[in-house]
Amino acid sequence: MSFIQTLRWFGPDDPVTLDHIRQAGASGVVTALHHLRNGDVWLVDEIRIRKKLIEKKGLEWVVIESVPVHEDIKTRTGDFLRHIDHYKQTIRNLGREGINIICYNFMPLLDWTRTDLDYELHTGAKALMFSKIALASFDMFILNRYQAQDDYTDIEIKLAQVYYSKLDTKELERLTKNILAGLPGSEESYSLKAFRKKLRNYKEYNDTALQNNLLEFLKEIIPVAEESDVRMAIHPDDPPFSILGMPRVVSTPDQIETLLKEVNSPSNGITFCTGSLGVRHENDLIRMAREFGQAIHFVHLRNIQREDNDAFIESDHLEGDVPMYEVAKELLLEMHRRKSAGMDDRIPMRPDHGHRLIADGDIQVNPGYTGIGRLKGLAELRGLEMGIEKSFGS
Repeated sequence: MSFIQTLRWFGPDDPVTLDHIRQAGASGVVTALHHLRNGDVWLVDEIRIRKKLIEKKGLEWVVIESVPVHEDIKTRTGDFLRHIDHYKQTIRNLGREGINIICYNFMPLLDWTRTDLDYELHTGAKALMFSKIALASFDMFILNRYQAQDDYTDIEIKLAQVYYSKLDTKELERLTKNILAGLPGSEESYSLKAFRKKLRNYKEYNDTALQNNLLEFLKEIIPVAEESDVRMAIHPDDPPFSILGMPRVVSTPDQIETLLKEVNSPSNGITFCTGSLGVRHENDLIRMAREFGQAIHFVHLRNIQREDNDAFIESDHLEGDVPMYEVAKELLLEMHRRKSAGMDDRIPMRPDHGHRLIADGDIQVNPGYTGIGRLKGLAELRGLEMGIEKSFGS
């Protein structure tokens, strides 16, 4: 009983090609129509074009990552009702084409945030890294967010001042670019001015207010997902704590439990991302995998090494603070439970991110989505999976 092994693909312009994915040993592709604007309906013809391209290479399009949620929906302002209608129609069209897992998130403005996209490890490989001190420097002295200092301790403010004082012009530009790189879907980047303006939309929002908007969104779309045989799999916040004063709603077990209980449906589930959830040391990933097992529709296996001051480095997939063996074992047991119950049992999994290794350094790819680095991660996880399955006597 194995995972459906997948790799993410960013479409025809991705330098990591479908041929590379097939050679890596994956059978499934995780992708999206990144050329469409956020909020547009994904038309059946567009979906079919992409699907045929993937199937022509002997692969299967198993997960959408992502159908971005428009900012108007998150704030329930502007044209949010029209955007919800568009989202519903996209779900129907994807279900009609047999693509029935949609990964999405409800993070304000940024899909993910890192302060260093090329952190050099002791091996010479390069990884993604997050430093709260670097973020605080950006927040207080580059972004100049109003009352930003209220979100940091006195020690963090002093460390951020020292950090900022050592940055030259190029380093300031790089830090800004890195933080603003994590945009959803087809958007390329914010300018600093545009980001400041967008950030004001969340000035009055706390976790509860954003969570209520998420629940209202789910109450609208989940009935459509049920009718279309589609499973929605929300991705945890990345990182799973407030940044730049913005709220978080999928960072803790309590928050996940709330969204699953308030909208109780087999179509309402989660993407279990070990890298995102593992950043919070109080998140017991083994217990979460067990308790939320039935609602896990998609898995991202990634490891992180926690550092001081809420910093973390994306480590090798089998090394770090995520107990990868135990978590993978629990997820494989969940698939066995599903099979015994006569349910759709196999869960798609992808190695989330990868280091920049060897020839990866010569290719411009999306941050974290190298070819060789992810191949290494998939190979390690495939070996781990086989060992666990053998221990079951399978």
